[in-house]
Formats: sequence, C-alpha cells, structure tokens
Amino acid sequence: MARSDFKFSVKKRVRYAEIDAQAVVFNSRYLEYFDIGITEYWRGVGVYDRWPAHSSPEFHVARAEVNYRAPILLDEEIDICVRAARVGTSSMTYLFELHGAGQDDLRADGQLIYVHVAEAQGAPAPVPDEFLFLFEAFEARPLRA
Repeated sequence: MARSDFKFSVKKRVRYAEIDAQAVVFNSRYLEYFDIGITEYWRGVGVYDRWPAHSSPEFHVARAEVNYRAPILLDEEIDICVRAARVGTSSMTYLFELHGAGQDDLRADGQLIYVHVAEAQGAPAPVPDEFLFLFEAFEARPLRA
C-alpha cells in the first residue's frame, strides 16, 4: 500500500529498552508500536473526546500480523502509520506501516483485527454505528463490509 494511503501517522523514537543484542528493534516491540499507533489514531479520530476514559466501546485483539521488511535501529525515529481498513458486524481491521520518520521506506507492515464485545468477558457484539461513523468521517470513505 502507498504511504499516502495513510491519513494518520505518529512519530516515535526507538529506545534502548526496545532493542536486542544486535541493536535492532526486538520483534515483539512491533506490536507495541502498533498499540501506540492505535491509541494515537483513536485520539486523532476523536474517540476519546466522544467517549471519556473507560467508557469507550470495548475491543479485544482477535488477530495480529506483522511482516518484517527491514531493520529498525536504536535511536531511529519512525513513523507509525495507521488506517482503519474494514468494519464487519463485530470486528474492525486496522492496517499499519512503520517507516523511517518522514520517509517512504517501509520497515514493517501488518494488521490487527479487533472484536467488539459487550463487556470485558463478553461475547462479540455489533460495532456501534456511532463509533463506525467517526472512523468513516476521518477516513472519508465507507468502511462497513
């Protein structure tokens, strides 16, 4: 996917605690970067303005995928690019790309699929329309599958 397909990105610097013995970002940290991205993306979309802390719809990760393309090194700044890709009945799919800051050099990409649940231990529930509309307005395109 072209980097220009992502309307949202957030910059992050790689810290010492995130690297392995070769000074390359440790593989599990990529999912942490995706988590930082989704948090900031939701903020940018307006989720936290609309639903104050602890009252937003509850989502659980159902699938996580990371494709490692090129190393990310200690002290590099990266851009975490996030995009809502699809909304199903009870799930939302987000796409991610990691690039060197301000560059179009793909280091990793992936997706997270979240399932909306009625409560923390509950069964899947439909994604609230009001929640969906925020993302469609931000992305300026329909997301419902």
